[in-house]
Amino acid sequence: MKLPLVSIVIVCMNRPDNLYPCLEGIRTQTRVDCETWVVAYRFSPENLAKAQADFPWVQWIVSDGTRGFSENNNLALRRVRGRYCFIVNDDTRMDMPVVDRLAEDFARLPEDAAAVSPCIRFADGGVQTCGRGPWSAWRYALHYLHGVDETRPSRWTMQEGLFRTYTLNGACFLIRTDVFREAGWFDERFFFTPEDIALGDLLNRRGWSVWADADVSITHLAGGSVSAMEAAIKPARVRGSLLFYGEPLPLKLFIGCFEALRVCKYAFLPRTEHHLLMRRTAVNVLHTVFSKLSPKEIFIRFSSHG
Repeated sequence: MKLPLVSIVIVCMNRPDNLYPCLEGIRTQTRVDCETWVVAYRFSPENLAKAQADFPWVQWIVSDGTRGFSENNNLALRRVRGRYCFIVNDDTRMDMPVVDRLAEDFARLPEDAAAVSPCIRFADGGVQTCGRGPWSAWRYALHYLHGVDETRPSRWTMQEGLFRTYTLNGACFLIRTDVFREAGWFDERFFFTPEDIALGDLLNRRGWSVWADADVSITHLAGGSVSAMEAAIKPARVRGSLLFYGEPLPLKLFIGCFEALRVCKYAFLPRTEHHLLMRRTAVNVLHTVFSKLSPKEIFIRFSSHG
């Protein structure tokens, strides 16, 4: 049996409105031999049945229970057959043959190349990331203060054409399957982040190189509204980041002080639904900073609180 060149993997949490345009873009823009896997996470029976009927060329994996980005992707990754894996969010849109172009890039890349990313743009055309530099505890603290701009040109970002970068954006990248398998797929210690940054860091430490192609772009909708689950999602994100950076005490103290100030801030603001959610989120992060629970356990704990 002929093996596909690329295995496309998408995780979708019961959002056909996101998934359908994403799959249509793959269908119309991709010419290389590929297989497409969709992990249907917590889909309603009605939505799943309709999606399976509308896209019979997709291989579906039903995922229930509580799983994060890494675990859900890994359900499909352990079954892929392609030479490359194309990881892509369901809320992305293709206006060019992204999969084909990134696969073609490997013919121009050195033997140590493991992965290549496109330029990832927001719906308004602005750049989300075009390459990503290394992340450290100090940089994460700056990010916490909204002080990191990944669209500033640097050695690792916003270059022209095909250039070497350092790490990945989980919204979209193409990676050699053999290298990904050797790395153990996505690290399931992380629940919402920073599994993409951790993967790129691991690749570099093992002697592989990561690349970006500024001439290839994909649109990432990346909704800007705050989810009602933020009070569980953010603590899980923070816990995952602390694990990745080695749980340094100064970073924990910084986050604790910052979130304590946020608790005070929202205590004095009008008791709107949004302000109450933000205050509860800050309180939950405070409880997370010195916790020994895993990011998944943190999420389950706070999501069960409503």
